[in-house]
Amino acid sequence: MKSSGIIAAAAVLLLPSLGKAAAPAAVDSSVEKGKALALDTNKGNCIACHMMGDGEFPGNYGPPLSQMKERYPDRAVLRKQVWDASAINPKSIMPPFGKNGILNDSEIDNIVDYLYTL
Repeated sequence: MKSSGIIAAAAVLLLPSLGKAAAPAAVDSSVEKGKALALDTNKGNCIACHMMGDGEFPGNYGPPLSQMKERYPDRAVLRKQVWDASAINPKSIMPPFGKNGILNDSEIDNIVDYLYTL
């Protein structure tokens, strides 16, 4: 029965490290942050309307998000599109993410950084 005490002690010692291993990795780069925001249903949620990258279950309301550097060689134009698409196209159904405060300036920049990788 002594072995059960050793196993219990080992489990107690391992539990803190198991908790650390299970914690999500920190998102460091602007591109990684942008991707996380683009897939976050409480933030950008770009995947709900657009086919993009490796996202699962994409929508088809908006155009596919691919070849973004070629389609938007001027980064400022793409940023304006994310900030408030209705400024360019008044009939756009895309939410005005910046104008309505859904995303802040830094988050929009991160999403644009990510879109430029697609």
